[in-house]
Amino acid sequence: AEWLRRMTGFDCVETPKAWISEVMSYETVLLCGGIYASGIAGLSFLKKNINKLRDKKIAIFCVGASPYDESAFEEIKAHNLTGDLKEIPLFYGRGAWDENKMKFTDRTLCKMLQKSVAKRNPDTYEPWMTALMCAAGQSCDWTDKTYLNTLLDWIKSEL
Repeated sequence: AEWLRRMTGFDCVETPKAWISEVMSYETVLLCGGIYASGIAGLSFLKKNINKLRDKKIAIFCVGASPYDESAFEEIKAHNLTGDLKEIPLFYGRGAWDENKMKFTDRTLCKMLQKSVAKRNPDTYEPWMTALMCAAGQSCDWTDKTYLNTLLDWIKSEL
């Protein structure tokens, strides 16, 4: 989100601190959120306020720990972009993983998920499972500004 702010000059505000009256003053609204248990953080703000934002140019950039996988991306899209959100463009970038920086609850849930996945045959892992097991106990940073290129192209085409 910070890279995007610098590259575009757009204002940036965390969704828990966002006021819909302020967001409505913008022509373009970009939601950036991490993927947690197949959900996109901050998406509830859009769902709650989509009727007030209908005339805005809206896109979502989600970040996950897994490398890009078309079928997994389509599942995330189908799971999150339903109803009034169905036509909103969705973009993906790989993020970072650091259990030491996670909240206790997130770290505990991740460890439980790792234990569950570890019981499976690695040959049957989905891409996210492989990424989860490879990152376990490590600090990994896969962030790359080039992940923003398709979103930046979309912004240029909309302005």
